Amino acid sequence: MRNKYLIKVMALGSLFAGASILGSCMDDSSLNRPIGQISKEDFEGDNYLLGAFFPQMTDFVVSAQENNYQMDENLVGDMYSRYMMFTNDGWSAAKNPPLYVVPTSWYSAPFQDIVPGFYQAWSEVKEQTNGEGIYWAWAQLLRVAVMHRVTDMYGPIPYSKINNKDLYVGYDSQEEVYKHMFEDLDYAISTLTDYIAANPGAAPMKKYDNAYEGDFTKWVKFANSLKLRLAVRIRFSNPTLAKQKAEEAVGHMIGLITSNADNASYYYAKGNPLNVMWDAYGDARVCADILTYMQGYKDPRQSKYFRKVTSDTWGDITYAGMRSGINITLQADARKFSSPAVAKADRLMWMNASEVAFLRSEGALAGWNMGGTAQSFYEEGIKLSFGQWGVSGADTYLADGTSTQANYTNPSSITAGPSTNAVSTITIKWNDGASSEEKLERIITQKWIALWPLGQEAWSEMRRTGYPKVFDLVETPKYPVKIPNRLPFSYNEYTTNKTNVEAAVTLLGGADTYATKLWWQRN
Repeated sequence: MRNKYLIKVMALGSLFAGASILGSCMDDSSLNRPIGQISKEDFEGDNYLLGAFFPQMTDFVVSAQENNYQMDENLVGDMYSRYMMFTNDGWSAAKNPPLYVVPTSWYSAPFQDIVPGFYQAWSEVKEQTNGEGIYWAWAQLLRVAVMHRVTDMYGPIPYSKINNKDLYVGYDSQEEVYKHMFEDLDYAISTLTDYIAANPGAAPMKKYDNAYEGDFTKWVKFANSLKLRLAVRIRFSNPTLAKQKAEEAVGHMIGLITSNADNASYYYAKGNPLNVMWDAYGDARVCADILTYMQGYKDPRQSKYFRKVTSDTWGDITYAGMRSGINITLQADARKFSSPAVAKADRLMWMNASEVAFLRSEGALAGWNMGGTAQSFYEEGIKLSFGQWGVSGADTYLADGTSTQANYTNPSSITAGPSTNAVSTITIKWNDGASSEEKLERIITQKWIALWPLGQEAWSEMRRTGYPKVFDLVETPKYPVKIPNRLPFSYNEYTTNKTNVEAAVTLLGGADTYATKLWWQRN
């Protein structure tokens, strides 16, 4: 139905929806009063009329609500990045995400959840701010934080033509989307930087900010880091623009996320949704690929990433993962494998300092001015990741020039897929005499490990670079690729926005399938 996705809600009507989202993380007990008893003065006090929309937007940077997280994150990036596997034997052969066999509603879900959900609040902020000022700048920053993940799933998306509350508009090519996102980031960075200079220490939206508690300096660091992420993402498809935007981000006066204290993460009052995936739902367990790399490297972060196996018949095995692309035959057996070590109280990560260091390492490898060498940022990225997870031994790890990915041994032949030899020989220690391609593989392999559990970002880097090398899928996939290049466009768009989505297919440069590469993959 068209009305399901058409945003026609007036300011106060949308606000009530925002209030229900905020209720669990606000201290003001007056929010629990019946809607009819809330006065106009209550809404206008303490920026509430505007501030209530920001948690609604930030909920979609990485989908926080557990059902949205499952469909938008866990069954997409978490699986395709080779971080996790599912355990549900009731899905049968008709529902196997790693083999690209899913119902239309599944691959449509990220678009249908995120786009209307985000733009409902964004449109109200635009209306109330007249599209100007610091709060609009913050909204535009959040727009890029959310929508770059949508375009990186699908390719072309509606972006520049969304200027009112109707989402049924034409699509931009992915190249156009990226150019518009850089424009939005530049506006947000400039506007917020000017505000910080004029109002040092001000935190006017602290009450509505579950990421940085109103600290716009940290938001600018996140914006610059996000700009660097997007610049590196298009390194092979538009090297000139990539270099320009990367160097702008690094050279900005406020700078980037360079310490774990500035990591971009989100407090979701209902609890971390990945905890729901492995615990309450019991659907998520560790994939063999990430585990074998960390086992081979004797990586001390294993105990922070993974929970121990629950089987008492597998001897001295501490951690175990499943091969991607298997058909689950017994859920009870699958659930014995290691699960993500994510607690309900853990914050939901968006971007960490380690990723930023690895971005700078790759930029330096490409010859950009990143303020240091590829080696120095590579080593910094590993040290920052060790620090983030509270483990020691980074110097010993960095000096290891012999360890490689371990072979995969299956402790449970019924469920996990056959044992197989390692597919990578890349080591940890930096080798300045190596080829540029070997250096890139080393950077991305360690970056992939450090990104855990940000599955979609890891998936994007795998598609862009081809690294790390991963095992073949156990069963034959629907398309002849180890990992999908994109999701097909939302099925609903073919019934509600038919003309525009069909035009978008022509922007893809291929069929509307999992196999067609995105614009930034082509080099």
